[in-house]
Amino acid sequence: MSRLLKGAPVAAELSERAAERARALSDRGITPTLAIVRVGERADDLSYERGALKRCEKVGVAVRRFAFPEGVSAEELLGVIDRINDDASIHGCLIFRPLPAPLDDAVVCAALDPAKDVDCVTDGSLCGVFSSRPVGFPPCTAEAVLALLDHYDVSLEGARVAVVGRSLVIGKPVAMMLLARNATVTMCHTRTVDLASELRRADVVVAAAGHARTVGADALREGQVVVDVGINWDERSARLVGDVDYDAVSGVVDAITPVPGGVGSVTTAVLAKHVVEAAERSCR
Repeated sequence: MSRLLKGAPVAAELSERAAERARALSDRGITPTLAIVRVGERADDLSYERGALKRCEKVGVAVRRFAFPEGVSAEELLGVIDRINDDASIHGCLIFRPLPAPLDDAVVCAALDPAKDVDCVTDGSLCGVFSSRPVGFPPCTAEAVLALLDHYDVSLEGARVAVVGRSLVIGKPVAMMLLARNATVTMCHTRTVDLASELRRADVVVAAAGHARTVGADALREGQVVVDVGINWDERSARLVGDVDYDAVSGVVDAITPVPGGVGSVTTAVLAKHVVEAAERSCR
């Protein structure tokens, strides 16, 4: 069987380190604080919010919630973003997306100060990721991928890494972050010709296509490490599944993350870490 790369010990390690830094800030009279902006009550948003609240409480990060009905006006929502930008006691902001129509995600996200953008929704944060500069923060899930690989001592220096997915949420940012770690990165997607052949050449595969079981046993080989970022509801089996066909490949590859219980469980720990770091930056 493949080695299982579980997210829980990674999240625990990240949380412990962030809690130490939060205590150091508290000794200086500073409480790291996250603003959560949510419009509507989508089940996945509410689930992530509950996880974020629990994680932040463990780390010592305060949370202020700004929840609105779906009919909120753009003017009211942008007004709240402005107040968050101006409030020195708030160090980070998480905006749940996609926003319901007719709200414009791009306009709302652009209004946020990149210094408080702890999940890479602004152009400033994306610029920081692509230029390897400390502007804003990378996406929490993208950083969770690297944190997980580091925890399990997967070397990225010179490694061949195939990323499946080209979104600005995961695919492109994680590829840039891997490049910054001196990996040789191949960007793939659902329209890549002979995807299986491209993936078999890699030492590490990061699956972030957003489609259940995109990567099957024909695309993988012995000795590989597979990080499955996908979370998809499978009607056939009535359970959550990843972008990798876990049942088919778990006995083939060297190591693989489970879904659920892999990358997703690390994401809120990275979020809390980003808020603490934003608080540290604010008092330099």
